[in-house]
Formats: sequence, C-alpha cells, structure tokens
Amino acid sequence: METQELLNKQILRFQQDEIDGHEIYKGLAKIVRDPANSKIIADLSGDELGHYRTWRRYSGQEVKANRFKVFAYLLLGRIFGYTFVIKMLEKDEDKASQGYEPYKARFPELEEIIRDEDEHEEQLIAMIDEERLKYSGSVVLGLNDALVELTGTLAGLTLAFQNTRLIALSGLITGIAAALSMAASEFLSTSSEETVKNPVKASIYTGLTYIVTVAVLILPYLLISNYYAALAVMLLLGVLIIALFNFYSSVVREESFLKNFGRMTAISLGVAALSFGIGFLVRSVFGIEV
Repeated sequence: METQELLNKQILRFQQDEIDGHEIYKGLAKIVRDPANSKIIADLSGDELGHYRTWRRYSGQEVKANRFKVFAYLLLGRIFGYTFVIKMLEKDEDKASQGYEPYKARFPELEEIIRDEDEHEEQLIAMIDEERLKYSGSVVLGLNDALVELTGTLAGLTLAFQNTRLIALSGLITGIAAALSMAASEFLSTSSEETVKNPVKASIYTGLTYIVTVAVLILPYLLISNYYAALAVMLLLGVLIIALFNFYSSVVREESFLKNFGRMTAISLGVAALSFGIGFLVRSVFGIEV
C-alpha cells in the first residue's frame, strides 16, 4: 500500500514533468518556422500547463520548471533541429501515459490527461517533416566517407611524412577534392532517382558535411607539433563525431546507438590502422625523408 508521503512525492514528480513540458513546448514553438506546426506546439504547451494546474490542486504547491532541462532541450533543438527534440518529447509523452496508468483509480482527471498525452504523441509524429531529415541520407554519405577516408589518409600520411604541417596540407587538399567529388556524385545520383530531394541541396548537404568533417580532423595537425599526439587527437575527434552522429540517429530514426556506433568506429579505426601500416611500409621501402 502506497503511503501518503510517497503519493505526494509522485504527484510532485508529475507536476514537475508537466511544467517542464510546458516550458519546452513554449520555447520550441518559437524555434519552429512553419506557422501551422508552431501553433500546434503552442497548443501543446497550453495543455501541459493545464495538466500542471490539475496536479497543483492535489499537491497544494507551486513547482518551478527545471531551467537546465528546458535549456538543454531547446539547445538541442537549435543544433540538431526541432525533429530531434520532437522525437525526445514523443518518448516523454509515452512514458507519461504509462506512468499515469497505476493512479487512474485515485485521480478521476487522469483519463483526460492520458488521452491528451496520447493525442500529443500522435500530433508530434505527424509534424516530423523537417528538411534536414529528408536529406539525412546525404549527410550520412558525406560523414561516413569523410571519416573513413580522412582518418585513413591522415594516419597513413602521419607515418609517411612525420611533419604535422605537411600532413595537414596534404589532408586538406585530399579532403577538398574528395568533398567536391562526393557532392558531384550525390548530385548525379539524386538527379537520376525519383525522389522529393532537390539534387542541388542533396549535393550541398553531402559536400558541406564532408568539408566540415575534414576541417575538424585536420585541426589537431595545425595546433599540435607532435605528429603522434596529433594523430591520437584526430582519432579521438573522429570517434566523438561518430558518437554524436549516432546519438542523433538513435533518437530521430530510433536506431540502435551501440550497434551503429560500434560498427562505424571499428571501420574508421580499422582503416586508420591499416593506412598507418601502409605509411610505415611506404616510408621504409622508398626511404622517404621529409
């Protein structure tokens, strides 16, 4: 039998979730550019505030929103797009409905609140039509190729040249040429397919993703004089990029984070190790001294 003290704590947790949801939806409505979607999110914010007031009648207390949580969600929305946050909120709505189930007999208003939460989840799912999600395949193409090719190239050049400036210059030239090649290939590929994607936009997403990844991976060689230390930092940054991308995919596409992260990391580091060995072999066989 649940004690009154435990019940009061649970009510306050429900109340906290509702006020947090209210503030997140309110902030998200300002980020979303589409007027129709912005209005839907603003309406959801009003519903969450109504739920908060329902729980306040039972608790008799005011609860302030968790500012850190609200800030984190809205920051993620600005970085990864509103679809990312919507998918997170969708899961929150589902958890809220499940959490309310055991208390339906105690609180008659819960039937309506649960119905609202389920409707919120359906409305959020219907809203997912963000441009960057349509072109996520183009982003994946640019990111995967840049990570595998550049980590391998830079690892090989590290042992072959043993000069951070020369490695950075060679990597930059290789990376820019590869980015232009990948963008052109994506343009031609998208043009030949029956798809809603714009070929120009698809090529831009692929090319920009590639170039940004190249810039991040080359940076250690411009800032660190020791080429082995630069190599280690470059590989660490590569793993970090893989982790961030797969975290995004695990939320938006509901894919397994560990499976995809492990696979991409193993491929990138495996190619880097093989290229490092090739660089050593080339330096030894041809006697390259820089």
